[in-house]
Amino acid sequence: MRKKNWFLVVLVLMLSLVVAACGGNNTGNEGTNNAEGNTEGNNTEANNAEGNENAAASDSEQVLNITEASQIPTMDSSMATDAVAFQFLGESMEGLYRLDENALPIPGIADGEPEVSEDGLTWTIQLKEDAVWSNGDPVTANDFVFAWRRAVDPDTGSEYGPFMMNDVIANATEINNGEAELEELGVEALSDTELEITLAKPIPYFHSLLTFGTFLPLNESFVTEQGDDYALSTENLLFNGPFTLENWDPTGEDPEQWSLVKNTNYWDAETVQLEEVNVSVVKETSTGVNLYTNGEVDRHPLSAEYVEQYAGTEDFRSLPEPTLFYLKMNQGTEALANQDIRKAIAMSVNKQDLVDVILANGSVVSNGAVPEDFTMHPETEEDFRVINGDLLTADQEAAKEHWQAGLDALGVDSLELGLLGGDTEVATEMDAYIKNQLEGNLEGLTVNVSSVPFEERIARDEASDYDIQSSGWGPDYLDPNTWLEMWTTESPYMTMNYSNEDFDALINEANNELLTEPVERYDNFLEAEKVLMEDAAIAPLYQRARAYLWRPDVQGVVFNPMGADFSYKWAYIE
Repeated sequence: MRKKNWFLVVLVLMLSLVVAACGGNNTGNEGTNNAEGNTEGNNTEANNAEGNENAAASDSEQVLNITEASQIPTMDSSMATDAVAFQFLGESMEGLYRLDENALPIPGIADGEPEVSEDGLTWTIQLKEDAVWSNGDPVTANDFVFAWRRAVDPDTGSEYGPFMMNDVIANATEINNGEAELEELGVEALSDTELEITLAKPIPYFHSLLTFGTFLPLNESFVTEQGDDYALSTENLLFNGPFTLENWDPTGEDPEQWSLVKNTNYWDAETVQLEEVNVSVVKETSTGVNLYTNGEVDRHPLSAEYVEQYAGTEDFRSLPEPTLFYLKMNQGTEALANQDIRKAIAMSVNKQDLVDVILANGSVVSNGAVPEDFTMHPETEEDFRVINGDLLTADQEAAKEHWQAGLDALGVDSLELGLLGGDTEVATEMDAYIKNQLEGNLEGLTVNVSSVPFEERIARDEASDYDIQSSGWGPDYLDPNTWLEMWTTESPYMTMNYSNEDFDALINEANNELLTEPVERYDNFLEAEKVLMEDAAIAPLYQRARAYLWRPDVQGVVFNPMGADFSYKWAYIE
């Protein structure tokens, strides 16, 4: 896997409080977030994305044709929890800041960097005066106030609102618990173009957090006018980003086709070179490859059988990313509440064959809950994964011992468990492999696979309606907390009924008493991961890379380590 210099980025994040104290500026769906096994990827494809692309693109038709593995579950930024939704929200909407090609926040609707108080609690941000919605309305500070209040309002039913804002924005937790009024949320429009944010405590990664989809603005009058119809289709949406979303209607005649069209009202429209991005849902690799070779699409992900065929050609590209896949085990079931049963499952799968044979796209084995090449220790500069090493590895003999101990404790000699997974070609192949591994190594186990569309898997996850689930997660911000906080007892993403007081205490201390102690805080995260893996709360499988057929003349695409996988704002056809 190609090394990234994340240490510099994370050091900025972890030292943000020191900067704030000196009068300077801060930097800062399971994270994005219910990642789908065969959707798009992260990283950086083009350096100097704002360089000479204007000249290179001038003589080419600026239309990009791509595929997605699933439909968009929602375009309501308050309700989005998954990678696909955040991808198209990120292209058609813009918040205060967006990520640049180095994964650092740069001004979006904000007119420059925030002014941060010495205690790090008050952020004052000026807004651009020329930012407008697609209907011509100006984007105002109240649009952020309305959107953030809506996200934490218990009546909205948002998952990410509380997840991203509780214990971050002042009074968000109290509002979500019904102990304070919406108007008490720590966000205020001082004028149409001046926003004041009050934090519950200093947050080292808050600047980065402001690039995330949950913090996007909403036009209050439009959303109110639409009522229950808001965000159900293109007709019920407004946009303020580089593109508008067109022809999207999940209940219409063609729910698997939509387009991004250059937004001429966007404040920075002159930077946007692509006139149109056409999207088609294609779940079978063979179909996508045929579309690519026929010149109908410009990019499509490859499954293992095609990698050998295209590796080494100018059209082949493999993109490593900090996205983890693992098995979630619902401890609300008697069998999976048993630690030996969980360890047996976690140790049974030959992960090396999984990445080398089944995936064959550059993915690497994962033996922990935090990816490699993501964050570095603020003192030693060692990678998180290097420090903690391999915590939960494949060991089929040890798995059999744990399995028998678990069966004995349960007083049974066999078990039948469901495995919930996706319906894409890669997902079904992977789940079939996992079923084979588990049943072949654990005598008396029957695994029933349910391959369902992405939207259904999300709904069943939220309802804890599964035994074992093939799941994935991409980060929401550059901090180990994005990988670990979701496994705490009170997390809204704790759908697998896991609870460990020691783990909770370590994460709670890291996010409270140790916020201004970056070394000690990081050490807490290291220890917390060890607790999680000793419990076999999840069964880590692999860290994803994705192989693509990718038209060489598609340039300037930026791959993000969190939030929307791709940014097309700087993309062009050469």
